[in-house]
Amino acid sequence: MMSSHFGMKLFSGSAHQSLARDIANTLNCPLADVSVTAFPDGETFVKINENIRGEDVFIIQPTCPPTNHNLMELMIMVDAAKRASAGRINAVIPFFGYARQDRKDQPRVPITAKLVADLLSAAGVNRVVTMDLHAAQIQGFFNIPVDHLYGKPIVIRELRKRFGEHCESLTVVSPDVGGVKIARAYSDALGARLAIVAKHRVSATEVEAMQVIGDVEGRDVVLVDDMTETAGTLCAAAEILKNQGAHRIFAAVTHAVIGDLGHKRIEESPIEEVITTDSTPVVRKGKVAPVSVAGIFGEAIQRIHDGKSVTSLFDIDAPSV
Repeated sequence: MMSSHFGMKLFSGSAHQSLARDIANTLNCPLADVSVTAFPDGETFVKINENIRGEDVFIIQPTCPPTNHNLMELMIMVDAAKRASAGRINAVIPFFGYARQDRKDQPRVPITAKLVADLLSAAGVNRVVTMDLHAAQIQGFFNIPVDHLYGKPIVIRELRKRFGEHCESLTVVSPDVGGVKIARAYSDALGARLAIVAKHRVSATEVEAMQVIGDVEGRDVVLVDDMTETAGTLCAAAEILKNQGAHRIFAAVTHAVIGDLGHKRIEESPIEEVITTDSTPVVRKGKVAPVSVAGIFGEAIQRIHDGKSVTSLFDIDAPSV
């Protein structure tokens, strides 16, 4: 797609090497040579095996589970690049872990999202490229530029493949009140109706859905959320939607950090398909259908390297990249 550019170096941590390779392929730019190993006691060791002096370095590493390991590995890679005299260090974090800890909602708890932002800056990161932060205001935790990409254009294209360009018979559903803004954006883009499931969270892994606000009877519905881990919210919402007479139930989630419990719940739920991105190392399994974000990240990296705007990548109807 693009010719190789002198001055750009792409590195991959160990968190999601397949995505890093796909991004490199979209740029026609091979991944740079780096060794990431561990000492017997578990300490991470990084060695960059080529000259990067003065180069524009992009390190691709989502901080998905194991979160602490992947975050530490990213910071060690950044430090190695800084000490190798890289010209600029860009952390490409398709999934930003700890984003849910963005405020003090209880006494004596940390704001860990801010801590992670400070750690990345202290390590030597000059710019962060990420996608669908749990709360957009986390960008303000950084004292360096943040390019906040959105998975919505990619997911919208997948939904249009299934429901067509005009989705009058479709209802977009937010599985909780906090997700109304993103659900509204999806419904406006698709020309669909909007509904909300009011929920009560019992624990970190269990959710008790309460009631539906909006019309879903006899209609296809799409539950939208920025991320799912145990799928408790999605599956509880799907059950109440089915009880309210919904026809077919789909889910669209940007980040699928799904473990065994999440897969089990999805398979046993009324959800027909979970459309998600490969911002984390999710595999196509059962009802989970990942779509690639390599194109949008590749385009963003190229534009950042060239000093061009990335604003058009936020447009739902932007051409595929």
